[in-house]
Amino acid sequence: MTNRIAVSTFLWLAVVACAPWPIRLLPVGAAHAAETPSPMQHPDLPPSEDAAKDRLNRSPRHGEFVNVVAEGTPLRTWIVYPERKDKAPVVVVIHEIFGLSDWIRAVADQLAAEGFIAVAPDLLSGKGPGGGGTDAFATRDDAVKAVSGLARSEVIARLNAVRSYALALPSARPASATVGFCWGGSTSFAYAVAQPQLDGAVVYYGTAPEDLATLAAVKAPVLGLYGGDDARVDATIEATQAAMRKYGKSYEPHVFEGAGHGFLRAQTGQNGANLRAAEQAWPMTVAFLRRHLR
Repeated sequence: MTNRIAVSTFLWLAVVACAPWPIRLLPVGAAHAAETPSPMQHPDLPPSEDAAKDRLNRSPRHGEFVNVVAEGTPLRTWIVYPERKDKAPVVVVIHEIFGLSDWIRAVADQLAAEGFIAVAPDLLSGKGPGGGGTDAFATRDDAVKAVSGLARSEVIARLNAVRSYALALPSARPASATVGFCWGGSTSFAYAVAQPQLDGAVVYYGTAPEDLATLAAVKAPVLGLYGGDDARVDATIEATQAAMRKYGKSYEPHVFEGAGHGFLRAQTGQNGANLRAAEQAWPMTVAFLRRHLR
């Protein structure tokens, strides 16, 4: 709760940065006490932002930073390996408009806990002061501005490099998906358009590409997860659904009543609705990935 003011500011920035979506509302289950959950209360969910560092420090899984070269630039990439005997599918985690954060790293760790090799690139690598990445920016607002200015073609090339790197790992099997949040959610959808060999795309509170005709190129099934109190994003769901249906594509949108933009990161917000949304959306995410990454 100590970061409530800061989180509210970040959510406002995220809403401005992520384009719009409306559709049916799904019930979000029984009411929960509007109290702040401790990091241990929901071990099967990614943590809230304020608990991310603690979760990372306690993780039993092997996580490390590696450099993945994309078009001559080293991309600082967080990778976490699952604890399993057989080869694992790959999930590329696409960060929010804030850049690579401890929270995104904790999401990758939770995906590894579910059995996936999770890779989370810093798409601001080489864009910061002194050629640094997200950590090189003086403020989060500066990082937001930099992410907003990234060229889509360069982002796609960087994601291709990271995906290829991960799939070439000895412990990986040839199956891959993306999971993205806010700006990263929109990027996850755009990557499904650009990468025909992708096996699945999960979009958290992000939009489809503005030119809906490009959705004809999508090969992977798409899962969309949205907050019911996120009108700017929700306003585009219906048109996206119609276009995906027109082109015979798989698109499964879910809107969680009362939840706001960024609900998986800000689980203590919206008087409990964000947590209730997270409790439904994350199991849907894991089930979707297991279904399509075989």
